[in-house]
Amino acid sequence: MPVADAHTHLDMQSGTVGDALAKAASVGVTTVVQVGCDIAGSRWAAETAAAHENVWATVALHPNEAPRIVLGDPDGWSRQGAREPGGETALDAALAEIDALAGLPQVRGVGETGLDYFRTGPEGMAAQERSFRRHIGIAKRHGKALVIHDREAHRDVLRVLDEEGAPGTVVFHCFSGDAEMAKVCADKGYLMSFAGNVTFKNAQPLRDALAVAPVELLLVETDAPFLTPAPYRGRPNAPYLVPLTLRAMAEVKGVTEDVLAEAVAANTARAFGY
Repeated sequence: MPVADAHTHLDMQSGTVGDALAKAASVGVTTVVQVGCDIAGSRWAAETAAAHENVWATVALHPNEAPRIVLGDPDGWSRQGAREPGGETALDAALAEIDALAGLPQVRGVGETGLDYFRTGPEGMAAQERSFRRHIGIAKRHGKALVIHDREAHRDVLRVLDEEGAPGTVVFHCFSGDAEMAKVCADKGYLMSFAGNVTFKNAQPLRDALAVAPVELLLVETDAPFLTPAPYRGRPNAPYLVPLTLRAMAEVKGVTEDVLAEAVAANTARAFGY
């Protein structure tokens, strides 16, 4: 059954895009969503999606990129390294470029955006939240899916979504909440995308969340090159390993792999409009 990798970073993986897509297609992963995390990465995502019919793009400033821009945060996401503080004007300029990229037809989502309290301390939270709110507005203005990065910030992510009004399609990338949060997301119609960490031995809370999440709200992703599923944990991840995560998810849901693959494929197509 064909299925999509709903969240990957081909620009951080070894080899060519063509090789990665061919290897993925050989195991039934026929579509990938390439995710931008900064200006350079978002431009690359849009260009790559334009060049490959089985690649769709999302564009955004990663939550850790916003404080880097405003404060010169050396622990920010950017692969370009730390810069001098740019302030809110620089953040506005960066968000304006994301807004422009979000209007391109091959760009099907705005993200990954959200809040990350693991890597950014209190001094960066205001910049993160301001950026998140702006991304929500961009997604709504262009009618694109909002792809959320939520790390140790569940309550505030849900609060901001409620305060701003969520777009029609919301995807919690690499879902990290517990069963109670999965129920909240299900009630709101938010999609939950599970990655390879759902296969880890210490990830029972994730499997509990997956167990209560409705099949019609499930996606599967790699977040490659990160979060490689068992038994290959420790190696670089890539889209061709999606079947391992899908198989583990099907076992938790008590359905066959084909049933889950068909549902996930339909959910991904609906979320990203392809």
